[in-house]
Amino acid sequence: MTEKQLISTIKYVSGTKPAFLLSEIIPYLDEPLPLNKVFTIISPKLPDLGLVARKVAGDIEISRIPPVLPLILNTEEHKRQETFFSAGLLPAPLAQRIEKYITKKVGKDWNDPVIIERLRRAIVAQKDDYWKPEHKRSLQYTKGYSVLAYLAYHFPVYFMQTGRLLMMLARDGLLRKNMTILDVGTGPGVVPLAIADFYSRLDDAQATVWSLERSEEHIEAFTFLCDASYSMRGRVTIKPPQKTDIRSIDSRALPEKIDLIIFSNVLNELPDATMEVRVDIVNKISERLAPDGSIVIVEPADEENATRMRSLSVSLHKKGLSIYGPCSFIWGSTCTAPRCWSFETAPAIRLTRLMETLAHCEDSYRYVNTDIKYSYAVLRKDGMRKETFRLPAGSKFLRLSKLHLHVGKRINVAGLKMSAELGDARSHVFKLCDGTAKTPVYAVLPSYHITMENDAITSAPYGSVIELRNVLVRYNKTHDAYNLLVSRNTEIHRVGTRTQEPGDEIR
Repeated sequence: MTEKQLISTIKYVSGTKPAFLLSEIIPYLDEPLPLNKVFTIISPKLPDLGLVARKVAGDIEISRIPPVLPLILNTEEHKRQETFFSAGLLPAPLAQRIEKYITKKVGKDWNDPVIIERLRRAIVAQKDDYWKPEHKRSLQYTKGYSVLAYLAYHFPVYFMQTGRLLMMLARDGLLRKNMTILDVGTGPGVVPLAIADFYSRLDDAQATVWSLERSEEHIEAFTFLCDASYSMRGRVTIKPPQKTDIRSIDSRALPEKIDLIIFSNVLNELPDATMEVRVDIVNKISERLAPDGSIVIVEPADEENATRMRSLSVSLHKKGLSIYGPCSFIWGSTCTAPRCWSFETAPAIRLTRLMETLAHCEDSYRYVNTDIKYSYAVLRKDGMRKETFRLPAGSKFLRLSKLHLHVGKRINVAGLKMSAELGDARSHVFKLCDGTAKTPVYAVLPSYHITMENDAITSAPYGSVIELRNVLVRYNKTHDAYNLLVSRNTEIHRVGTRTQEPGDEIR
């Protein structure tokens, strides 16, 4: 009997009963095999089959892994999280820890004028490097003052951003009461510390956080910030980072069943890494993802990184991972991510004492980083989607790929709101996507055209499905994009929020 046939037999038997002895499948085999031989063959496959094994009286019992219930935040937990995010302030113990680390590294007080000026120069150098063409950037953040500047300038925003992503996952039921989490390219430990902080406001949830990092300087900062005496850790166990280059990681060195894998602002910083290389990195590490686990990829919101991230998620989708969100292909088509500059926003954070000190100079704007804007994708193995809505063929809505045939006409469309506000007080602009567009599409709502019937587009959350009825198609030659002009006669509704009239349903 081949391995494939043996696994097929295990799947069949496990589908008929919740638990069975391994000896029970021997009669199903074409050629009887010793029990230990059968177990050696099937044991690596059991987790992917949702099965677990245990020894019992000279035999081995195979049983289904009980379903893991999602972490549902109760009212008090939800209030605690919202109160924290509303304050928008890095936790004081962590902010102080960062100041102490800078003092330790430079041998002077962190607020010494000479040290502050060196940090300013390092921040400006990093920003100048960031805006260079991709092939000329280094973006290492791995030596001396570059690490300290990262802690001062980038850390607070990325910390708060990670917390908001965890809140989103919790709302969607993608977190568990007890989780194994992997942070890929952890740097000085932003993600593990944000996880510890988030879980500290939960009642009884637990997590074990693993991480990968290649820089000794970052690992040193990580170790200091995640010191065992740091009280914020609570019920989260933060493992020492594994020193490795993620481009050559051996997935066998990772935990066997990871519930959440996070790539936070790391894939865009790999020098000379092609799209194929980035896809291979994610795919290799995803070998350890639990069958019902999630992968979160986060990148900066600037046009270059955000569009590349969206192309990466589509490439991973083609390789077998499913896109949970924010994208949803409502026509069931395959997206090409055409110049897809899409990102989420959140309220700005408050300045830390360190950032305030850095900004106490003539060009203060250079040293202030408080805006939360990021592009992200959540991917899974099980095909689960945030938005399950689909538009079948024959629907009374036009595919966005057909807009070029209807310029100057009024039409009905449906799609996802894939941006926050891109316009201004005079004219509201939002990116739309239905998974078919070959050219970027935007809904444009002049402020003097706002009515109760069309204002839903301004309040609909990022990634939600909306329908737009009676919009005018215009082509923007300058930007090679299509604009859908929303007027007083336009109706806009979130899908599922309006009672459908007979004969008016989305079919």
